[in-house]
Amino acid sequence: MNTYFITGISTEVGKTIASAIITESLEADYWKPIQAGELDNCDTKKVQRLISNTNSKFHENSYALNTPMSPHAAADIDHITIELKNIKPPKTKNHLVIEGAGGLLVPINTKNTILDLIKPNYKVIVVSRHYLGSINHTLLTLNLLKEKGFDVALIFSGNEHKTTEDIITKMTNVKVIGRIEEEPYFDKNVVLEYAEKFKDHLKSL
Repeated sequence: MNTYFITGISTEVGKTIASAIITESLEADYWKPIQAGELDNCDTKKVQRLISNTNSKFHENSYALNTPMSPHAAADIDHITIELKNIKPPKTKNHLVIEGAGGLLVPINTKNTILDLIKPNYKVIVVSRHYLGSINHTLLTLNLLKEKGFDVALIFSGNEHKTTEDIITKMTNVKVIGRIEEEPYFDKNVVLEYAEKFKDHLKSL
């Protein structure tokens, strides 16, 4: 069984929808190690609402913080310190989808970042969304992961921007799983459609 770590080039690029699609496609378990803010409607609950299969299990956050900020700052407001040693992947005999927080270098404390949560055997999927500066953010993210020796794949999120996507794929040569379009809404049926569309690409990672 494989572990898939879902990260983004920034915040609000579509990681949670991508995580739901991948979880559904593989009928995997889902885990968000650090949740910052929106505890009443957290990413775990959002993903759970979008899943149709009955095999996926949803594991508790290692840290659930009250403020929608960088984890290190949200933890400080809650008067705690995030300890890397306390973030332990749940034990499962199923595939596991792990959703990060923000981008790779988002701090979780004064020494560690989200990147430190990714173990060498994880398959990393980067979600990229077009905006002014997104080429730079995508190349920095992909190149850092490749330098660290990770298996990396890419999902594009939002409306197509051909010149942006062409230069990213040419300069990095990473596998592209597909695109999540700018849909009017996402529900179980829409997620299931993408899950079927991405299934073969995910299994070949």
